[in-house]
Amino acid sequence: MKKFWIVSLAASVLLTTVLTGCGSAKNESGAGTKDGVGGSKELVLSTWGFSEDLLRKNVFEPFEKANNVKIKLEVGNNADRLGKVRMKAHQIDVIMLAEGYAAQGIEEGLFEKIDRSKIPNIEHLYDIAKAPNGADYGPAYTIGSSGIIYDKSVASKPVESYADLWRPEFKGKLAIPDITTTDGPFVIDFSSKVAGASALDADKAFGKLKELAPNVIKYYMKSSDLANMFNQKEVAIAPVQNFVLATIQKANPNATWVIPKEGAYAVLNTMNVVKGTKNKELSEKFIDWWLSEQVQKANAIDKVDSPANKDVKLSEQEASGLTYGPDFISKLKSVDWNVVNKNMKSWIDRWNREVISK
Repeated sequence: MKKFWIVSLAASVLLTTVLTGCGSAKNESGAGTKDGVGGSKELVLSTWGFSEDLLRKNVFEPFEKANNVKIKLEVGNNADRLGKVRMKAHQIDVIMLAEGYAAQGIEEGLFEKIDRSKIPNIEHLYDIAKAPNGADYGPAYTIGSSGIIYDKSVASKPVESYADLWRPEFKGKLAIPDITTTDGPFVIDFSSKVAGASALDADKAFGKLKELAPNVIKYYMKSSDLANMFNQKEVAIAPVQNFVLATIQKANPNATWVIPKEGAYAVLNTMNVVKGTKNKELSEKFIDWWLSEQVQKANAIDKVDSPANKDVKLSEQEASGLTYGPDFISKLKSVDWNVVNKNMKSWIDRWNREVISK
């Protein structure tokens, strides 16, 4: 009996040692969670929250399976999500922001410098997308464009210029992006140009925007608000990004998107690694995956995003409604986001006093 007890004890100790060793090996291999508990890792992505089902199919689930990781989403608009990073309430690994908001985060030291050798697909992007905020920071994963959408059944003649927004026939039928939206700074830029300035001139812009007030029925915060307004014939024209065209056309088949003669504005959405992440290498791997031809094409075909990867080839039907091709992309305009961010506080104040209150 004593011999049996000694043998059983030895076997128990051996089994415990083996199991402990397996658990340690699993954690050391990086397959544990952030808390060190066995299972998949967690990568926290801060994003807008649109097209989540399609993104899970095209981007998240394949990456999760290939890398034994679970992707957690933190969703909201640019300003709210950047504010959470500022407060450091909890750790976010990768953040997706419009170019102007990314510039703010970089200025405030909120992002890690990336290792571009770990993101080789950057070299397959259009030049405009490779380093919109400098080579130390994240690329743009999609290139959008902002122009004008209008109802052809309402307009007496085709809309060809931003100056057409001031046409008397659009009185009470115009929607304009609020100054705090991604497209808001474009309004300041094109208004100053319509007023005769050769470069962005805030004084001329605000003077011209006062003249526009009778035409404006809404200063919109979300482009999704426009579909119902076009459907109800409340709005006949609006400066907006082309990705909403399909939704608006479902509501109003007479809606069409045009590139004004002054040119459409480039809308670059970026991906950056947040300061303090413990998953920097995995974050860079995730960014590289999103930039791959496979993912970029899948998202383009599903009309989730216009491709930033220049290797993506689309048919005319697949490219419909997207910002696509070197000819289109080479003609896009931009604004100096450093100048915009430096002046935004005073512009918002003037917008509220001189534009909204009129």
